Amino acid sequence: MDWQPVLEGERLRLRPLAIDDWDALFQVASDPLLWEQHPINDRWQPEVFGPFFQDGLNNAGALAVTDRASGRIIGSSQYRPTPFDPDAIEIGWTYLAREYWGGAFNRELKRLMLAHALTSVPRVLFRVGSANWRSRKAMEKIGGVLTDMAEDGEFKGRFVQHVVYEITRKGFARGPLAG
Repeated sequence: MDWQPVLEGERLRLRPLAIDDWDALFQVASDPLLWEQHPINDRWQPEVFGPFFQDGLNNAGALAVTDRASGRIIGSSQYRPTPFDPDAIEIGWTYLAREYWGGAFNRELKRLMLAHALTSVPRVLFRVGSANWRSRKAMEKIGGVLTDMAEDGEFKGRFVQHVVYEITRKGFARGPLAG
């Protein structure tokens, strides 16, 4: 699979994350409400966001998300291998500026990323903070199926609990993002 593709839709353009994206992405990420329900809810602070951004650069699957109409960077998302299943990958680490929440932009982002990934693997997993109800509702809207897999553990000195959603090739082809 090409872990850093350029993907284009009607509203969005996704491209590999670059070091020069720091300022634009931190401007988006510095909104505390983005992280309000996230397990790492202080990621809006530069000392917390910095290592997260660097981790994305170090990961071969990090993408910058751009609004095609304005050319503005509005967020980021990533592909990563998953510890749960060697025949799947994860999509996640996603954040969008608040004015892009709740509709067509997130749907298009996930549709583009899923269509690309599902040409190489039979299923995609999404790890979501168990108390992140906004993201959990968004996963259900796009056809994510809650699995019995969960991950609990310590992350940088904090206890974090996640649930895992799955979208298969078949589910994607028949689901709300099809077509």
